[in-house]
Amino acid sequence: MAFDKTKLELLAGGGANLSLYAYASATDTRSQIDAAGYFDGASKFFRVGDFVFVSAADGFGVAVVNANANGVVDTADVLAVGAADSR
Repeated sequence: MAFDKTKLELLAGGGANLSLYAYASATDTRSQIDAAGYFDGASKFFRVGDFVFVSAADGFGVAVVNANANGVVDTADVLAVGAADSR
């Protein structure tokens, strides 16, 4: 699928320091979401170092924006969180 700007929410920040975002997709997987170019539609919002909490079709995770140049956004691989519950 494709990035849906209506599913991106600024949680904190937006000033001079890093920002925290949340993004949810019921159809896209974590690997689709962390692919270079997925967040291009939000390039004017993201800065290198920003965090994105991800809710994807295959689980939850956190990604960090590692590049944003000329309208192309890349995030590091989504680090899975909440995958295990041993207690």
